[in-house]
Amino acid sequence: MPISFSARVVVPSHVLLQQVGEESVLLNLEKECYFGLDPVGTRMWEALTKANTVEAAYQELLSVYDVDEQRLRQDLEKLIENLVGNGLLETSDE
Repeated sequence: MPISFSARVVVPSHVLLQQVGEESVLLNLEKECYFGLDPVGTRMWEALTKANTVEAAYQELLSVYDVDEQRLRQDLEKLIENLVGNGLLETSDE
């Protein structure tokens, strides 16, 4: 399912985050599985969970990284889809 950039992401209450240096480990307590994020993934997570919309996070990341806009959009969509698919994030159009 395509990710709406007007949506907001929400961290479910059953997800824990532990930062280890510049990387992060996410733990889904319901599924008892974990997911690792490298430094770029961690920065994307931070932007997504603090921004009002995916678009706002995308714009913030564009100002931080020297990257092709379309490439960043695809990478962000892929990360969100992966996190949602693993129960580590939820999207809300509210």
